[in-house]
Amino acid sequence: MSAQHLVVIATGGTIASRRSPDGSSAPVLGGGALLHGLAPDDDVRVVDALAADSATFTLADMQHIVDAVAVAVADDAVRGVLVLHGTDSLEETSLLAAIQVGDPRIPVVFTGAQFTADDPASDGPDNIRVALAATRAAVPGVWVAFGGRILSTWGLSKLTTDRADAFGHARRDAATPPHATGDVSAVRVDVVALPPGADDIHVRASLAAGADGIVLEALGSGNTTPTVVAAVRDAVADGIPVIVSSRVPRGLLVPSYGGGGGGADLAAAGALHSPTLRPGQARILLAAMLAAGADRDAIAAAVEGRAPDRMSVPRRSLLW
Repeated sequence: MSAQHLVVIATGGTIASRRSPDGSSAPVLGGGALLHGLAPDDDVRVVDALAADSATFTLADMQHIVDAVAVAVADDAVRGVLVLHGTDSLEETSLLAAIQVGDPRIPVVFTGAQFTADDPASDGPDNIRVALAATRAAVPGVWVAFGGRILSTWGLSKLTTDRADAFGHARRDAATPPHATGDVSAVRVDVVALPPGADDIHVRASLAAGADGIVLEALGSGNTTPTVVAAVRDAVADGIPVIVSSRVPRGLLVPSYGGGGGGADLAAAGALHSPTLRPGQARILLAAMLAAGADRDAIAAAVEGRAPDRMSVPRRSLLW
């Protein structure tokens, strides 16, 4: 390969999709077709890793994508990596890359689209242009380019289904993810939704199914019912880590409420409260830490953003 080329890893998603006569859409375009007219052919190596809707991605699929990123980053002839990804799980795969690739010497930029390639309002080409500019800026790290902005991965989530500017952060003070390696497809982490008045059936079903860890999509600042707290206490006693997140998309989570089912009660039962990561990313962080063989203290430090190998990062939540 020639020196200093860009690696583009295509995985499918809306950015690669066209609509069929029945109105449904499916990913049919490879990376080469998506880059036509946007990047010089002699400077790009395309890896068509997957061609699927990212809503179907398993942890094994995400691991496959991140492994491809790691291979590209390890090549001294690569100046940057661009990952074309569906938006449904972009926040998860990009965080896994940030955790497992660590502090890459080159930029790794994820992007996708809200509207299909044949939609008159298709945002894919503009997102690719911004992502390509980010790779040329040569700022090391794992980033997401979307809606005209360059976003850090930690605390990122999809906030809207119908706007081009789809992603935002729970908070503006994004931390640097811990560095941990291991095969996440070897572990099972379930997300359990907890509506008002939730019982313990789904938590206990996850335990019975052999979950290695559980993430609670709780209410408010991480609150639920006394029944769920009792199930969490049993899970922790059995050595199953439980992370508390929230269905609320933004804001800091603080385990301050009592009353038997509040966040403080969950903490007393042994659950770990995630201040910023929402359920999807909390699941990825827990899976990555478990796959790396981390103990409870290391998992707690990572969840709280105080891992021993944590490095400070500039506040680059907005466009550079």
